[in-house]
Amino acid sequence: MARKGFITTNLHSDRRGEPEHGVLHKPVHPSVAYGYSDARDLAAVFQGKRAGYNYGRQMNPTVTALQDRITAMEDGLATIAFATGMAGIAAIMLTLLRQGDHFIASSFLFGNTNSFFGTLQNFGIEVTFVDATKASEVESAIRENTRLVFVETIANPVTQVADLANIGQLCQQRGLIYCVDNTMTSPHLFQPKSVGASLVINSLTKYIGGHGNALGGSVTDTGLFNWESYDNIVDTYRKGDKTLWGITQIRKKGLRDMGASLGPEAAHHLAVGSETLTLRMDKACQNALVLAEFCENHPRVSRVYYPGLTSHPQHELASTLFGNFGAIFSLDLDAQLDCFDFLNKLDVVIASSNLGDTRTLAIPVAHTIFYEMGPERRASMGIGDSMIRFSVGIENTEDLLQDFEQALA
Repeated sequence: MARKGFITTNLHSDRRGEPEHGVLHKPVHPSVAYGYSDARDLAAVFQGKRAGYNYGRQMNPTVTALQDRITAMEDGLATIAFATGMAGIAAIMLTLLRQGDHFIASSFLFGNTNSFFGTLQNFGIEVTFVDATKASEVESAIRENTRLVFVETIANPVTQVADLANIGQLCQQRGLIYCVDNTMTSPHLFQPKSVGASLVINSLTKYIGGHGNALGGSVTDTGLFNWESYDNIVDTYRKGDKTLWGITQIRKKGLRDMGASLGPEAAHHLAVGSETLTLRMDKACQNALVLAEFCENHPRVSRVYYPGLTSHPQHELASTLFGNFGAIFSLDLDAQLDCFDFLNKLDVVIASSNLGDTRTLAIPVAHTIFYEMGPERRASMGIGDSMIRFSVGIENTEDLLQDFEQALA
């Protein structure tokens, strides 16, 4: 049978799994415990000798259905869903790295990711932050104890685009785990496997879920990394299918030991929301480009950051890599304008900290999500005091344009 398209595959994902009673959506399974008539079967599930469910902290049928969707979206080998995207990132780092290890990360990271990487240094795991728009910067930072490289596709909020393909080639040559956070692009616009990613992170809260009604995150193993060569896989998990050693260790340590489990109710919301990912993302990207072009030509805006603009330093790279330019853009207001006054004059656009919603959201970056970093670190990331980040939604384009016009007037 011919391979179906992205939308069709996702829409029919639950049905293909033949859920009970012929329902089209996998139902919510709230049970934490699973019973077996033969106790030997229970033991076999615990030991990984047969498929099945043992305890809700590690696995749940509703969550499994969501994981299968994400695996298909990312053309991956296997996926683990977590309570949040940050839980997924924490699980990767705390299960695959050890004291004395070193990893390389983009300087242009989501604030919470940056904060967590700082915390890792307290446990003897070293990190070097580099300009990920240049693969040469990553190469220069590699040490003998380097294990992993971590980048985002499009940086939040200044929208730098990482040199994804060349970094992937470098990681393959050096035997490094290549982690790509795909949240800002989503698997509809980009599949990190295409540039050699080992592990793909998605904050399911954002575009995949898309409606601001459920938290979740995921880690997908693309099947490209040779886990047999990775010393930090413990002996317990060096058995069975070698391609699954890494994702098994992340699951066991990240869910069983750390308990960052996604609940079935949230998994159901995220799965249903994901069905309209393509439709939502295409409209949001269209709106973002129109608004970014309008703002770039407005006298009260000093600068706009959006990969879809020809003035963006990585515009050509983004054109090559992505199916579209994303739904996030940021701007610097004219120095004489107060960013709070501007935000308060917006009517359709909502002042909010989330992104990837159906609604257009805006936030003053330096005063909120990047506030704890301090002015020096913000300056190194290109974040000024007047910067506002917009997560563009699917509203009527004319309504958004009129809202920007009246607020800037």
